[in-house]
Amino acid sequence: MTGTREPYRTDPLLVNTLGPVAPRWGWRHRGSGRSWPTPARRFQSTTVQLAGLYPFVAGSGSPSNGVPIGRHMLWHEVVCLDPLQWLRDGLVTNTGIFLIGDPGVGKSALSKRLMRGMAAFGVKPMVLGDTKGEHTAVIEDLEGQVVRVGRGLDRINPLDSGPLGQVITQLPAAAREQLLLEVRGRRLASLLALCLLVRGSRGRPIGNGEEVVLGAAVDVLTRLDHADPTVSDVLRLIREPTAELIAASEEDERAFRAASRELRQTLSLLLEGPMKGVFDGPTSRPLDLDAPAVSVDISRVAAAGDQLVAAAILSTWAVGYQAVDAAAALADHGLRPRQRFFMLQDEGWRALRGAAGLVDHADSLTRLARSKGIANMFVTHSLRDLEALPTEEDRAKAQGFVDRSAIVILAGSRMKELNRVSAITPLAEAEKNLVASWSATEGWQAGGVHPGRGKYLVKTSGRPGVPVQMTLTAEEEALYRTDPA
Repeated sequence: MTGTREPYRTDPLLVNTLGPVAPRWGWRHRGSGRSWPTPARRFQSTTVQLAGLYPFVAGSGSPSNGVPIGRHMLWHEVVCLDPLQWLRDGLVTNTGIFLIGDPGVGKSALSKRLMRGMAAFGVKPMVLGDTKGEHTAVIEDLEGQVVRVGRGLDRINPLDSGPLGQVITQLPAAAREQLLLEVRGRRLASLLALCLLVRGSRGRPIGNGEEVVLGAAVDVLTRLDHADPTVSDVLRLIREPTAELIAASEEDERAFRAASRELRQTLSLLLEGPMKGVFDGPTSRPLDLDAPAVSVDISRVAAAGDQLVAAAILSTWAVGYQAVDAAAALADHGLRPRQRFFMLQDEGWRALRGAAGLVDHADSLTRLARSKGIANMFVTHSLRDLEALPTEEDRAKAQGFVDRSAIVILAGSRMKELNRVSAITPLAEAEKNLVASWSATEGWQAGGVHPGRGKYLVKTSGRPGVPVQMTLTAEEEALYRTDPA
């Protein structure tokens, strides 16, 4: 060693308690950690320019209202999400969530985290058409109601007044009349949507005369039976028309029978074709307004073809939104507390590509979600699902589902997909590169973890995206498994 040591401090108290104390800048010999004071130069710049030079610049913070969904991937703050609370706080303008990502990156895990978390805040989760049955365990864990639709299982009557019909007698006379008209409109819309679906994308659209006949048939049956009619009842009435039904068609009996031939065939196919056993009788298990959560599991019909799946999803949507309207009607008259809903619609595009015009039916159901206290979450693998819809008009309307979603969440996706998304929700190049880096595994080693598993970019209202890493608890890992087979 070289250099001259500085003398020890001779303060008796310091020597007795701490031993030899180094001088202010350290010992004066090699290897002693001697520090030499260096005057710092001062610079002044804008935050835009300096952000690229100074490594400790942090963002303005992460949203802290709602369900904790993970930690910020850059500065590890907890990130929370709740579209209903964000709307009240002025962070977003509507309550729609659109989640897109490759298979296997954790889309369903995020939706289940949100369902359980929002249920803890008093929001009722509703899974409208669970095509894989993967949310059943979560709903049962919440002690909710699970309706299993399929041949030999639960049935859905498309003309059922549903929860709306259950509450009509509890309302004042004026409100009752208004609600009866709403029930009538919902019945007719559901029946028209199913008829469109049966005829398919190449079939003839439902004509004005056919729509009048269906509406008149629903009215006659409702007035005669004072109960929920079924599709079988409608077909029977058109085959054996009353004078009122013939008069509504503005035809004589012979012309009526000739004009209604194709309509009778459509209804027969709905009852006797691939959908037999699902929509041909009264609803076997009505939705429970008091259940803390509800799921309609249609996984048993998934193998029967897209037509039956689409019909099941459309009917499930109708029944689900009837439950929302019933709860709202009771709350408006002080008969029950106001309720909020979190509606998950996974693979909903399968219901829209069966025939031209079905997008209008779904659009009318979801457009007023914000005013009804509903947070809608749409989940899909790719925006190419929109391209599979029958007409350009349908594709443009379906894009409105994305446009009306104030919150867009991107899981691992390919760059081509991110370019499609960017045309609707602008993405910076850095954001696209980040999400694209989550979409592919790095090698062929067995036992590895997908690089995008549990990683999400949350985009809202043109703000920079929030990159989130979600970690599951041990309970969630067991409850959220989607690949036990």
